[in-house]
Amino acid sequence: MSFDIQTFAIGASWVATAIGTGLALWSWFGAKDAIRKLRFLDSGVVLLFSSVLLRIVAQLKPMSIWDWAMVFVGPLFIAAALWRLARTACPPAGK
Repeated sequence: MSFDIQTFAIGASWVATAIGTGLALWSWFGAKDAIRKLRFLDSGVVLLFSSVLLRIVAQLKPMSIWDWAMVFVGPLFIAAALWRLARTACPPAGK
């Protein structure tokens, strides 16, 4: 078995999927504060969708309708989650 960058990228995307799923589950069952729940969920969404997009890019078969849907919807979810993470990062100055 030879080691190449595609195998590494797919393996890393599965690790990111596992971490993202763990963060999303922690946001539902572990975090008690509303802001922490939102931040854990948003971090999980970013990891999940980016790992799915990486696997779509690295695949060798032609893209299916599901792949095309994820290519168009995935970046929207990532952008929304990153925007909410930026908005909940720290309180405004002077408060």
